[in-house]
Amino acid sequence: MKLAITHTTTFAYSQPLLYTMQTLHLWPQSGATQTVMAWAIQTPGVLADLPNVLGNRLHSVCVTAHAEQRCQHHHIQAQGVVDTHNLAQWQDDPKALHPAVFQRPGPLTQPDAPLAHWAREQVSSPDVSVADALRLCRAVADRVRYQAGVTEVKTTAAQAFEAGMGVCQDQAHVMVVAARSLGWSARYVSGYFWAANEPDLASHAWVDVCLSPQHGHWLSLDVTHRCPTDERHVRLAAGTDYVSCAPVRGVRRGGGEETLSVRVTIEPQATS
Repeated sequence: MKLAITHTTTFAYSQPLLYTMQTLHLWPQSGATQTVMAWAIQTPGVLADLPNVLGNRLHSVCVTAHAEQRCQHHHIQAQGVVDTHNLAQWQDDPKALHPAVFQRPGPLTQPDAPLAHWAREQVSSPDVSVADALRLCRAVADRVRYQAGVTEVKTTAAQAFEAGMGVCQDQAHVMVVAARSLGWSARYVSGYFWAANEPDLASHAWVDVCLSPQHGHWLSLDVTHRCPTDERHVRLAAGTDYVSCAPVRGVRRGGGEETLSVRVTIEPQATS
């Protein structure tokens, strides 16, 4: 499936902005699950490549405004076309990081005793298998019901698990912590999801579970939809949690109060 994607992040400030440095995970890469046909990022400053981190394509943008140029808003737009494949299992490139890297926690995926105890009750064996990974995925979807507006970007897996509700980010975080508590390597994935009747999920998150660390064999699971990923999913980046692969993160000086808005549109393209 060919998908045309436009991802626009707009920053508005109550006072003139003096300086900002931002890190971007906004460039998808070709791989087993997708082929990037065309892609570009437009920014208010110079876009620079950064060293590869966790296997992701990473950029930075720096904006320094002179007095006469200081603005109170700017936007970053990523746009392109990705040809997706109906593939939920694949092997990493031999040069990729060892799956054990993704057993370590991130700020939002710290170990949690109640969550770990619950995870052990959901599977038939601590040894990873497709059946148990799917069983755990569906159990997380039941335990953390999808509900917008009850969590925030800094909500941890433990907090979402206790609340019993959240958005795709929270469901993915809970799945990651549950999987790691069983000794499985698991990584958080940020990306896009196309469905004509679910525009709110255009910016999406899911989970990779490693089935074979020796061979770098992974299974991608969409907790929100309780199923393996398919041609509707476009991968942007993967990490230990949202913090490690957020689409846009940065620091600034000046600007006063900041307001952030994100708009993602996805349209299927005719194939020849």
